[in-house]
Order: sequence, then structure tokens, then C-alpha cells
Amino acid sequence: MRTDVQDGAPVTQAAVTTANHGGLLREVARMYTRAQRVVADCCRTTSTQCHLLTELGRTGPLPLAELGTRVSLEKSWVSRAVEAMARRGLVTKEPNPSDARSWLVTLTAEGKRTVLELNQTLDAHAAQLLSSLSERDRRQVERSLLLLMKALRAD
Repeated sequence: MRTDVQDGAPVTQAAVTTANHGGLLREVARMYTRAQRVVADCCRTTSTQCHLLTELGRTGPLPLAELGTRVSLEKSWVSRAVEAMARRGLVTKEPNPSDARSWLVTLTAEGKRTVLELNQTLDAHAAQLLSSLSERDRRQVERSLLLLMKALRAD
């Protein structure tokens, strides 16, 4: 089995063949996530904060535990990240009016600006990646991603 090196990490040929769909999907997700983390750094956030900010941007205020569940992170990670973001003025953490035992996390105006900047940065990065493809290939990638998203939502 042939092993190449991409981005400093060994990649076996089996991991990127279409016969191994799981390996191909994991490799694409890994590479894209790594690239997005590098790009997101310009918004002065950690990858955990990035996930939490974008989730709050999509959903609006959330209880701390639900926020962690939505991004598949342990409560301790979420709590530390929320505390750091609160110190930076990106979110507020207040007692939840509908459940006094939990905290409600809400984006501040600065947090909303950061999410907007983050989304613009990540969108520009995605456009730059796709710009190397032909128009036909870009449409094919978009159709494939929409199909994959549909399958993931149904799962």
C-alpha cells in the first residue's frame, strides 16, 4: 500500500480512494477542518470557541449543556470556553429564566460581530478553495455536499 505525505501527515492511498468511502470522507473532513482552524485563527478564537460562536450564531441563546451537546463537547470544555468568551465580551452567561439550575449563553453585540467576521472569513476561504475548480466541478461538488448533508440529517 502506497503512503504519501500531505500537509506533513502520512496518508495511505487506501484512505483516499473512492472504494473506501469512509476513509475518503474522513480525510476530506480532516483536511478541511484543519484548514478552517488556521483561517479562523485570524478571528482570534480557539477552535472550540469558533464552534460555540458559530452554533450560537445559528441558533441564538442556548443553555450551556445544550450548547455542549450540539457541538459534541464535554461540559468542562464548553464551560471553560464560555468563561473565556465572556471575559472577552463575546457572550453573556446568565441564569436561565426557564430553568434556574442552568446557565443561558447569549452572544453580545461584539460576539455577533465576531461571528459575522468569522463566517465571512470562512466563506472566503471556501470560495478560494473552490475557485481552483471548473464551474462544472463546483456545481458537482455543491450537489454532492447537499446530498451528503441530506443523508447526515436523516441519520
